[in-house]
Amino acid sequence: MSDPASSMQGETGFDRVLAFTLPSRDARGRAIRLGPSLDLILSAHDYPAAARNLLSEALVLCALIGSLVKDGGQLTMQAQAPQGAVSLLVCDYRGGELRGYLQHDKQALEDLGANPGLKALFGEQSFLAITFDLATGGRYQGVVPLDGATLSEACELYFRQSEQVPSVLRVAISSEGEHTIAGGVLIQHLPDGEEGRERLHVRYDDPDWEHVAVIGGSVRHAELVDPALSMEAIVWRLFHEEDTVRVEPLDHITRGCRCTVEHYSDVLSRFSADDLAEMREADGLIHVDCAFCSKVFTLDL
Repeated sequence: MSDPASSMQGETGFDRVLAFTLPSRDARGRAIRLGPSLDLILSAHDYPAAARNLLSEALVLCALIGSLVKDGGQLTMQAQAPQGAVSLLVCDYRGGELRGYLQHDKQALEDLGANPGLKALFGEQSFLAITFDLATGGRYQGVVPLDGATLSEACELYFRQSEQVPSVLRVAISSEGEHTIAGGVLIQHLPDGEEGRERLHVRYDDPDWEHVAVIGGSVRHAELVDPALSMEAIVWRLFHEEDTVRVEPLDHITRGCRCTVEHYSDVLSRFSADDLAEMREADGLIHVDCAFCSKVFTLDL
């Protein structure tokens, strides 16, 4: 990577993932900025400011981490906290399709202001579960406490404890009226080679990783949410002194709610006749409310 005015200029705008690697530093990364797709997801519910910010951060993190999953696999992030102002946070990412929602106490969230910490949002003894469903049929999950001031810090803890992968995560959010922009970067150390090679050991004090972590962690919030600044330009600003930086555009992101009458009909077909009878409303029909997009589907089985 030698000239940001040519091959690194890239596309400005929203709703795209950029992959990059630093071969000489044994590091890989992802960069993302959400805009219209984020507004569409958030519009499904009347979220208070704190909920909008929390869900926006979660969606950025879900897409960053989910873009590491190969060949159509899915990543799901979920946090439950029965005693918190937020009782449930769930989002998932699959091949560019992103969705998520919150269950919350609206008054409790409004009382907390726009940017409360994780403990204020979820209460004590809350946990974050990150689940990888691989295209090959395999599944693995890591569960970590919701420690730290932000979800980003909790996800860094996940990579450290569950995958032993040194990671830096930075997320920024900017809201104006009903529109929200959220951007983020994920940078990871692969100490036995760049992406695609087996990791045999992990050194958190590796000098190459320490250098990358400091430089990558210096990205400014204003850069992450500036629609006039492409993802490629952000990577260039951070790592232009490296001898080689490889970039690859990945997924275009859309709201990926997969709810359809056909989908719910298939799900309900697995229930017994007695169970279906209990689900029917007074009109004799079954009404299914999708929490992700806030649509109600009416089924006559």
